[in-house]
Amino acid sequence: MKKAIGTLGLAMRAHKIATGETIFKKLRSNQVSLLIMADDMGENGKKKLTDKCAYYHVPYVFMNGEELNFPIHMAIGDKNRKSVAILDEGFAQKLHACLKG
Repeated sequence: MKKAIGTLGLAMRAHKIATGETIFKKLRSNQVSLLIMADDMGENGKKKLTDKCAYYHVPYVFMNGEELNFPIHMAIGDKNRKSVAILDEGFAQKLHACLKG
């Protein structure tokens, strides 16, 4: 988990993440390499994001909401985020490897 937090922090400092409504704009323009979502987010938001990811062939990962909020707050300094889009392929691969295995 420490590697994931560090990688998120680096991605934030490199301006390679998107949060909030910006995620939808980035998905439409095919700029998202990985989407990280909290498993405790609302059903409507979760369905909307997973459908967009399926349509645009973007991989996504679910994390425990408590685990997601604390590291994101620590890494990017933004509270109460339920989803984060990684815009760089290198950061996305590193995060996917950290979170999946």
